[in-house]
Amino acid sequence: MRTPAGFECKYFYGDYFRGRSVEECRLIQASGEKWSADLCKTCPVPAIGRANACEFLQMRAKVTRPFTAGFMRRVEVAAFCEKSNKSVKEPQVGCGECHPLPNIFEVK
Repeated sequence: MRTPAGFECKYFYGDYFRGRSVEECRLIQASGEKWSADLCKTCPVPAIGRANACEFLQMRAKVTRPFTAGFMRRVEVAAFCEKSNKSVKEPQVGCGECHPLPNIFEVK
């Protein structure tokens, strides 16, 4: 579903049927954090979804207030691969074991 920031995100839910206006982020809600629409502007989850469509990638989100960002609330994401049972350092790329590169991309 499309977020208030205009990106497609599988964790965002909006119910607008017959005048309702219920919006929530199910990823942030699962961690017990409070969600607001302004978090969608800087959330890395839609970009991760566009870059890596691995079915084994599981994400956990946390809302933080980094000192360098002027105390604005930001979403931090931790990723885990269920297939390789490893934490993923770069969720956009993946763990490297689920989807190996074909031989034509290897440099000899």
